[in-house]
Amino acid sequence: MQKNLMGTLVALALGGGTLLGAGASPAGAASAAEGAGAAGRSVAVQPATGAAGASARTGTGTVATASGVTARATATDTALKPKPKPRPKAVTFEGTVALSNCSGSVVKLPNSADRDRALVMTNGHCLEGGYLGPGEVVIDRASSRSFNLLNAQAGTAGTVRATKVAYATMTDTDVALYEVNASYADIKRRFGVQPLALSAQHPKAGAAISVVSGYWKQQYTCSVDGFVHELREGRWTWKDSVRYTPECQTIGGTSGSPVVDTTTGAVIAVNNTGNESGERCTENNPCEVDENGQVTVRPGINYGQQSYQITRCVAAGNKVDLSLPGCTLPKP
Repeated sequence: MQKNLMGTLVALALGGGTLLGAGASPAGAASAAEGAGAAGRSVAVQPATGAAGASARTGTGTVATASGVTARATATDTALKPKPKPRPKAVTFEGTVALSNCSGSVVKLPNSADRDRALVMTNGHCLEGGYLGPGEVVIDRASSRSFNLLNAQAGTAGTVRATKVAYATMTDTDVALYEVNASYADIKRRFGVQPLALSAQHPKAGAAISVVSGYWKQQYTCSVDGFVHELREGRWTWKDSVRYTPECQTIGGTSGSPVVDTTTGAVIAVNNTGNESGERCTENNPCEVDENGQVTVRPGINYGQQSYQITRCVAAGNKVDLSLPGCTLPKP
């Protein structure tokens, strides 16, 4: 998990890691006890792989008559022409937040209204009370935690404060949702900041992404390399995790950062961990486990947890309701 900042600060002091964007001084540090390693049937160590994705078709065709005069293209001819690539969205820091030891974002669901109390999304392991145990779920727990809200240029736009932890867990996924003391409309009016849209769709392999850290005021750009059946780290297991291509070298303090699809501009995951030293299934060294129990270790590769499931578990008024049809988030 990418909450431990002390090792990150040492690594940065020694010149390790490449960051994109403007630098920022850390607001705090946190450490965690080591978890027990998870056993697997066999283990394979994989080197970092290149970016995933397919090249767009680039061939064109020419249609001509026997006399050499170009004829009008038919529907078939038109289909042979390359389709224009979607223009990437400009990803900024607007709507991201900095916690005392992690990152996060103000997120708006498809059925959220402007008058609803806004939700801040981060990792379950970023809770102020410490790590949650396997199987533990928090619902509607009082909180007064504050968040530094950023504008598009990564400047501080203001502060919002939580009223409660609406939902949090480290089982199957690693997510926390805080309800804050202002509506989306209030945040727009007072700070000029819009929330990030939370996608209701499963992300796609090869999608171009940006991991946006409000803590470090940095962006990490890469692609979705694929999905992991089970990602095991210490005592915890996460399902259908997002694996990044090697370019996203996220570090401590980026935990909870929104993972933004740069084509749609929507949040598709929440950043949470990476294999730091090549160990197998230990804390800060997650391993991948496939459907057959095969264990794979990918040193230096980082991961996030999909967030589309959240949209199926929040009712009108931004109220978490785990009894909704299609809701698969763990229950207490």
